[in-house]
Amino acid sequence: QVQLVESGGGLVQAGDSLTLSCAASGRTFSNVAMAWFRLAPGMEREFVAGIAWNGLRALYDDSVRGRFTISRDNAKNTVYLHMNSLKVEDTAVYYCAASRGQLATFRTNQYNYWGQGTQVTVSS
Repeated sequence: QVQLVESGGGLVQAGDSLTLSCAASGRTFSNVAMAWFRLAPGMEREFVAGIAWNGLRALYDDSVRGRFTISRDNAKNTVYLHMNSLKVEDTAVYYCAASRGQLATFRTNQYNYWGQGTQVTVSS
């Protein structure tokens, strides 16, 4: 059974840092892109960051560029999202996703495996 399991969410204050992890099991994802999306109350799910299969190219939404960094460890079948200078508007459920292809994309329909999500709450 293929699973993506996120961890590392929590309640932090604005300006704090947090690192999310996504551990994959059931198959290797070292040959496909991985990404993080988020869903805030009353909003649509949005792309946050993505990383190519080999870790050499990353893609970021404008709202997080310069504050968030995505990385991966293919040996551990794990992808990370390092979040710095967190803002109240970063509050959301964060989801890990595995792509059908090797390069990251903003397009939700290009991702065919999803985790259950981890809550990140940033207080002012």
